[in-house]
Parts: sequence; structure tokens; C-alpha cells
Amino acid sequence: MLDKLAAIEERYEELNRLLMEVGDDYQRAAELAKERAELEPLVEKTRRYRQALTRLEEGRALQDSEDEELAQLAWAEIAETEPQIDQLEDEIKSMLVPKDPRDQRNVIVEIRAGTGGDEAALFAADLFRMYSHYAENRRWEIDVLSANEIGIGGYKEIIFMLKGRGAFSRLKYESGVHRVQRVPITESSGRIHTSTATVAVLAEVDEVEVNIPDGDIRTEVYKSAGAGGQNVQKNATAVRIIHLPTGMVVQCQDERSQLQNRMRAMSILRARLFEIEQEKQRQEVDDARRSQVGTGERSEKIRTYNYPQSRVTDHRINLSNYNLPVVMGGEIDEFIDELSLRDETDRLSAVGLEEEDED
Repeated sequence: MLDKLAAIEERYEELNRLLMEVGDDYQRAAELAKERAELEPLVEKTRRYRQALTRLEEGRALQDSEDEELAQLAWAEIAETEPQIDQLEDEIKSMLVPKDPRDQRNVIVEIRAGTGGDEAALFAADLFRMYSHYAENRRWEIDVLSANEIGIGGYKEIIFMLKGRGAFSRLKYESGVHRVQRVPITESSGRIHTSTATVAVLAEVDEVEVNIPDGDIRTEVYKSAGAGGQNVQKNATAVRIIHLPTGMVVQCQDERSQLQNRMRAMSILRARLFEIEQEKQRQEVDDARRSQVGTGERSEKIRTYNYPQSRVTDHRINLSNYNLPVVMGGEIDEFIDELSLRDETDRLSAVGLEEEDED
């Protein structure tokens, strides 16, 4: 770890020198300043760590001194410094773990009804309300991009964007299959049914990061309509985009202009393509670490919402909450915090294994 820290300190000093020499190239200066700002907290903690190691070494050198007073001071220094070193080591290791570059981005959330017919669509609407409440509590902006409603208040599919600092870092663990167990409102016999909905959480990306050539897409326009054929527009404002290389289809009809619907559809398409590429890279890098946390695989049943028992269980971490109404009201930090801690622990373990291999 000390070798890694020395290399980081060397780069930090190099950045200071380059900033002194950059002159009037303001774009380059901004890039260098940003990199230096990212390294500065780690460098400061590293220097505190080195100072603590030096104090510990000096204390150990004097702990057996014939001067009794000096020896006592040395033992006191050791007792004070060792816990500081342990804490600094943990903090530095955490800072050395590569951060997900998408963590501070806005997110596009796609919720789709799975098995269960109308009940699955109603559950999809419940999940949308849950995430909406969560976003409101964090003062994030909610923007519905596309919705396919059914007549009784559910959604076959709803796609929305949440805009707020750290949105992806909090919601990235929500990707997967969510399962509900309850008596449907349409069920007269009172039998408990199991239905599912899939959630996909995608980081927002811009055109620079994902370039989609015009030749790779086919755009179709049509007249939009609300649920049950209501609100049919006279003009063809709805947009359907087909990504020819993958066959992926995205459509938006909720905006009143064709241009706005096309911009929303392209935003969703870019996010999906970016996620596909990210998943490929994760599989290549993380083949040795098979953790369910944060994989986003939709085949995984990640959470069950059991209404008769008022219980919500996250199967990845074996954590249950027995106040289902509160959870459905957006109080999901208990699950997110535990998943985040587990992910951080796994990544720290990966760093530790690398260090052992280097030794």
C-alpha cells in the first residue's frame, strides 16, 4: 500500500508543477486542477499516516529507555498512535478502492410489469410511487419519460428520470426482479398471489460518451394515445426509435412535440447502450468476484414484498423489515445502506487480495 501511496503523492506533486507551467491554456488548467482536487484528500491523509508511523517508530525506539520518565512517555505515545494508524489505514484503503464514475449521475429508472397480469402492473405502479417518495425525501427532481398505463391505475411499463446529486450511487442496487405476495384487489376468493416487476437503473449519459451514428437507428413517428385510447392527438408526435445493431426499441409519446419525444427516446437509448458496455467491462474485470450486489441482473429476485406479513425482505443480504407501509412510502435507506456497505466490503477485500498477491 505504501508503494501505491508514494506513486499518488508523486503524481500530486507533478500536478502542482504542471499547474505552475500551464500558462494560458485554461482548459488544460481546469483538467489538471480537477485531477489534483480528486487526489488531495488522499494525499493529506497519507501524510498524516506517514507522520503517525514515524511517531510510532520513535516511540518504540524509546520504550525500553533507561530513563523511566522517557520510557513512560514513549509507551503513552505508542498507545495513542497505534489506534490512529489502524483508523487511517482503514480510511486510506477505502479511498484507494476505485469509485464508480457513474455514482454522481442522474438516473433513468425503468419499471416493467412481470408475471401476474394486471396485479403485476399495479405492483409496478406501487414501486414507482415508492421511488417517487424516496426521491421527494431527497429533494430530487422526478421526470416521467414514458408510461404505458392500464385502465385500473397500473403500468405495463414506466420510465422516469431522477435528477439529483448521487442518485445513481443510491439506486444502483435496485436493479433486478421485485416480487410481491398479496391478495389482488381483483381476486374475490382472497387467495394470495405472487407477481413480479423488473426494475432497471441506468446512469444518464450524454452524446459525447455514447455516439450513435445516424445509420444505426430508424425513427418512426405515429399518433400518440392515452390509456384506453383517450386523448388521441391529431398530429404524429409519438416517436419510436429502433437501434438496428441490437434490435433495441425505445418509444416516447408523453410530450406534445415530436422533437421532445425524440430527445427523450435518444436519452433512454444512450443510457441502455452505455449500461450494456459497462456490464461487458464489469464481467471482464470481475469474473473472479461473483457478488450479487450491484450486478443488475434482472433474473435475480432481489426483494420480496409480503403484504399479509407486512414484511419486506432483501434476499441478497437476508435483511427483513416488518413495516411494509413505511417501506412503500419511500423509506428504503435501510436496504440501500446495507447493500452499499456490503459492496464496499467486497471491494476492500479485492484490494486486500491484490496487496497479498503483490507481497
